[in-house]
Amino acid sequence: MRPCRGPTCLPALALAWFFLVPAVFAGDLVLGNFSAGDLAGWQPKRFRGETSYSLVVDGERRVLKAHSRGAASGLYKEVDLDPAKYPVLRWLWKIGGTIPNGDERTKAGDDYAARVYIVFPRTFFWKTKAINYIWANRLPQGESLPNAFTSNAVMVAVESGDGKAGTWVTEERNVYEDYRALFGEDPPAIDAIALMTDTDNTGGEAEAYYGDIFLGPAR
Repeated sequence: MRPCRGPTCLPALALAWFFLVPAVFAGDLVLGNFSAGDLAGWQPKRFRGETSYSLVVDGERRVLKAHSRGAASGLYKEVDLDPAKYPVLRWLWKIGGTIPNGDERTKAGDDYAARVYIVFPRTFFWKTKAINYIWANRLPQGESLPNAFTSNAVMVAVESGDGKAGTWVTEERNVYEDYRALFGEDPPAIDAIALMTDTDNTGGEAEAYYGDIFLGPAR
C-alpha cells in the first residue's frame, strides 16, 4: 500500500484548517499575527463612535472580530516599508453580510463591512494617499473608484456582495502595481496598514472577521 501524502490525507478538521491558513513564503513580514493572539503595535483610530474589535476563536482559529453599530473606528499599525521590496499583500477575511444601504458612490453610503487599507504618507498630511481594499456593497468586484469624501483614497472592490458572506476568503494584491495603476506614479514608503468595519454614515450594523495579514516580496 502506498503511503498517503498531501492535504487529501488529512482528517476533515485538519483539512479545513490547512486551507484556511495562508502559506507563509520566504521573506514575508507578518503584519497581523491574530492567530497567535498578538495585537502588538495595533492602535485604535476613532472617527465616530467605536467599532468593537476583539480576538475570538472562530471554529478552530483565533481571529480578529469586528462589530459596528452606527460607528466608525479602525485599528492601524505604523510601519515604514518599501513597497518595491514588499509589494505583495495577503490576508484572510470573512463578513456576516454587506450593508444594505451601503453605496460606494455616495457619502451617505460610504460604509463597509470590511476593509484593509494601506497608507502612503506625503510631506503634507493632506496629500497622504491610501488604497482601500474593500468588501464592496454594490461596486462590482475588480472595479475601483475614488472615495466619496476624498480623491486621495481609492476604493478597490476585492470582493462584492453577499455571495461569499459567511465564508473565509484569502486575498492577494500587489500593492506596488495597484498604486501605480490608481495614482499614475511610483508609490512612496508605506506608512501604515489599517483595518476598519464602519457603519456610521448609514447607521447600520456589520460584523466581520480578519485573519492574519502578510506583506512580502514578489514571487
